[in-house]
Order: sequence, then structure tokens, then C-alpha cells
Amino acid sequence: MSIRQSRREHLQIGTVVAIRGVIMNQFTLDIEKQLANLGKEIREIVDKVVPSDERSDSFDPPCDLIDRAESLTIVMDLPGMVKEMIKITLKNRVLSIAGERELYLEDGEALMKSERKEGAFSRSFALPEEAVLKNIDAAFKDGVLSVTVQKSTGGKTGRPETIPVR
Repeated sequence: MSIRQSRREHLQIGTVVAIRGVIMNQFTLDIEKQLANLGKEIREIVDKVVPSDERSDSFDPPCDLIDRAESLTIVMDLPGMVKEMIKITLKNRVLSIAGERELYLEDGEALMKSERKEGAFSRSFALPEEAVLKNIDAAFKDGVLSVTVQKSTGGKTGRPETIPVR
């Protein structure tokens, strides 16, 4: 039963005000689930309409954004990459992470099936006003990139052009 259907049912009963609060709270709690389901439904429709050989097979690494009181951290899965293949830049309060993942075959090897994604990627993140731009740390370990941006308590925020990955 969708939220819209349940609201219509409750409108017919005449409990509009009380139900609106319940629907909004339920919607707020389930918004991530609803958006994930919508994304899945859209992918299923695209899979039916667009032949698989016409869809993009580019590498699009997943990431998490973690907001803490003192910092903002971006965690990105980059399996099969080395830190030298990753470039992190900052321009106009936008942090960009770019790179390219290549899959290699040894001489005499033939690829029989390929499910792993490869190719260039670029992800950009708008940083909040309280981000201290001169204090950005990037670490890469076991295929996971973590970029941490400290938050300011009111001082200068500064601005580097590139961020080294350690």
C-alpha cells in the first residue's frame, strides 16, 4: 500500500489532521528505502527498454558521506586501484575525486566474461561553509579512500589546489 493510497483512505474516513502527521513521520523514516526502491524500479525499466550493449558500463565507485561535529569524511570504495591513480582537487569549495580503473590481462590470457567495471570516474562534493579547506587529509588503504575535511569554529578556511593521497 503506497503512502498516497493510505492517505486517500484516511481522507475518506475524515481523520485528515492526525493522519497527516503519521504519514509524514512514516515518510521521513522510510525516505531512503523509498528512494532506493525508486532507483531499482527505474533500473528495471531501463533494462527492459535499452539493450544492455547500449548502456554505460563505466566504473562509478560507491561512497559514503559522514558528517561529524568536527569533520566531514568521504569514504569511497576503489578496489583494484593504487593511490597514484587517484587525483583529488579543490576549486570553489567543490572537492573532486577522479581517477581511472583499468583491468589488466597477462600475455596469453583471454577474457571469457567481464563483470567488473573499469574506466574513468569523477565524483564532486560541495563543501559546507564551515569546512577548513587548508586542512584536508586523504588516506588510501586496502582499496578504500577516506578524505576528511575538518570543520572550522570561525577561523580562516584557506584553500589548497590539490590534496595529496597518503
